[in-house]
Amino acid sequence: MESAGLRVVLRIWVALVLLFLFAPIVLIVLYAFNRSNIESWPIPALSLRWFTVAWQDQAVRQAFLLSVRVALLAMAIAVILGSAVAYALHTFRFFGREAISFLLVLPLALPGIITGIALNSFFTFTGIQLSILTIVIGHATFCIVVVFNNILARLRRMPGSLTEASMDLGARGWQTLRYVTLPVVATALVSAALLAFALSFDEVIVTVFTAGAQTTLPLWIFGAIRLGQQLPEVNAVVSIVIALTIIPVVIAARIAGAGAITRSARTAPADESGS
Repeated sequence: MESAGLRVVLRIWVALVLLFLFAPIVLIVLYAFNRSNIESWPIPALSLRWFTVAWQDQAVRQAFLLSVRVALLAMAIAVILGSAVAYALHTFRFFGREAISFLLVLPLALPGIITGIALNSFFTFTGIQLSILTIVIGHATFCIVVVFNNILARLRRMPGSLTEASMDLGARGWQTLRYVTLPVVATALVSAALLAFALSFDEVIVTVFTAGAQTTLPLWIFGAIRLGQQLPEVNAVVSIVIALTIIPVVIAARIAGAGAITRSARTAPADESGS
């Protein structure tokens, strides 16, 4: 049994880890409301001035819209390809199945700079000009992994008896997929799509090697910080990016949790009646 002293130590340790992780983020958000253009502590006065400046900045608006477009396109590609390959690997047995699964996860396991350099070399070799299309392709490489892992995990938890019962009742493969499989994996699909959008929206490393003359919002932030200019405006933009990144992740977590609760509620009566 854990002693009271050990519990206190663990609580302090957890608090220190959380402080280390989130203190810089909180500081950036606080500085975004600083009326002065000099970052000093304590903050002399609070204001929404820099959010207004960021909104009126044409470069920020263009970069923001480009990031949204790229994230939506990458998310759509990832949902289509990632869910399709997850269903195929779960349903069918064939030679090289495990190798394909490993290769699909590899882009997320590799450092982003490796993926970025590889994509840049491929585009240069094939004569493809760097544009929004190359950014979308680069982001889709790791967004597919997110969708693939989420869908495959949900499919593995799905009872095989559901598919067998559907086929016994005369349903064809597409009918089973539409009326049985898709409703079961719907929450996982939505949460995976939201996570893919969030990952694509704030991606920097791969974008550097695939953007060319295009500037996404993370690239604008990176350039402004590197040059040491417009730091108060950068703080405001970063605060917006943090909010836009956290919201899809929170929604995805709640959707996934709600799906688990719903499944438990549906299976509990059956378990009780079976017992």
